[in-house]
Amino acid sequence: MVVPRPGSGFRLGLIRSGHGGAEVGKMAWRGWAQRGWGCGQAWTLPVCGGSYEELTAALAPSRLLRRRFNFFIQQKCGFRKAPRKVEPRRSDTSSEAYKRSALIPPVEETAFYPSPYPIRTLVKPLFFTVGFTGCAFGSAAIWQYESLKSKVQSYFDGIKADWLDSIRPQKEGDFRKEINKWWNNLSDGQRTVTGIIAANVFVFCLWRVPSLQRTMIRYFTSNPASKVLCSPMLLSTFSHFSLFHMAANMYVLWSFSSSIVNILGQEQFMAVYLSAGVISTFVSYVCKVATGRYGPSLGASGAIMTVLAAVCTKIPEGRLAIIFLPMFTFTAGNALKAIIAMDTAGMILGWKFFDHAAHLGGALFGIWYITYGHELIWKNREPLVKIWHEMRTNSPKKGGGSK
Repeated sequence: MVVPRPGSGFRLGLIRSGHGGAEVGKMAWRGWAQRGWGCGQAWTLPVCGGSYEELTAALAPSRLLRRRFNFFIQQKCGFRKAPRKVEPRRSDTSSEAYKRSALIPPVEETAFYPSPYPIRTLVKPLFFTVGFTGCAFGSAAIWQYESLKSKVQSYFDGIKADWLDSIRPQKEGDFRKEINKWWNNLSDGQRTVTGIIAANVFVFCLWRVPSLQRTMIRYFTSNPASKVLCSPMLLSTFSHFSLFHMAANMYVLWSFSSSIVNILGQEQFMAVYLSAGVISTFVSYVCKVATGRYGPSLGASGAIMTVLAAVCTKIPEGRLAIIFLPMFTFTAGNALKAIIAMDTAGMILGWKFFDHAAHLGGALFGIWYITYGHELIWKNREPLVKIWHEMRTNSPKKGGGSK
């Protein structure tokens, strides 16, 4: 009889027996073969009285080998390391080393996906910046054409309206009349930026809706590590999370609105303002990719810096003052130099309170446009206007007649 001892081999024991002993051995062998390979189980080998064929068949049964093989495969798979799960990189705002300004929303629960090839992330924003800027100035040129064309008609309509008002009985305390009176007393620049301020206030109210937080962070904050890169470059220009941030930006925009519209005109100003928002955001993208300091940005500061820089470049002798310190005045040229120096230092030293790269990009764009851009872009709009004029003139004929 053979008895296996785990870990120490086998011990052979021979029992001399007659025919009855052989039968007992055969029965024990059949029971062991049916149970299969068992660890620590006793089994009997028919050394005496058994045939050679039975011994060979018992030592190499296919079923036993298969079960034994599966046993070792299962043990091997049991020690196999689980595949490592790749998790998306979260924004630096969740890190204690990167303290974000209170002017932006909390984004601890938002996952960002920085590309393993950072330079490639700037390709789409670059094409979007160039394309949007071209469309903005092209649309402004067409808008100016339509405005000049409608002024002739509105002149005669105004004469007719004045005559009707003179013979129509006036209503005292009419609310609509008071609104019209207030609107007519505004300058062209103030009327132009009223729509921009209204859009900023509307987006600010959307930030207060809890169910829209993820959508607002996705589309109304700009971040080169986000999956959405192009549309936030424009939408973030109208987005403010902090009331103080929005109030300060809108106050500066309102203060410089009359001057910038008198310099550029209503249509050209809108093209410059919208283009400045996209261009300043692209400069912010470049800085974040170059330094690896990813994080969301929002606000109209980049576009407003373009307005401020354009006015200060055009009127460097103008006198400016700080909001809370009106008794201290300084020239516009000196103010522009101080702002550029501060934003340059903030971008190099990595200050986090403002997006200094966007501020610096907007200021440089404003200086460049007043110095060179007006001559290169706006004064070369005539071919586009002629094409639009021909389309407007020939379109009624193609339709079968004119009114």
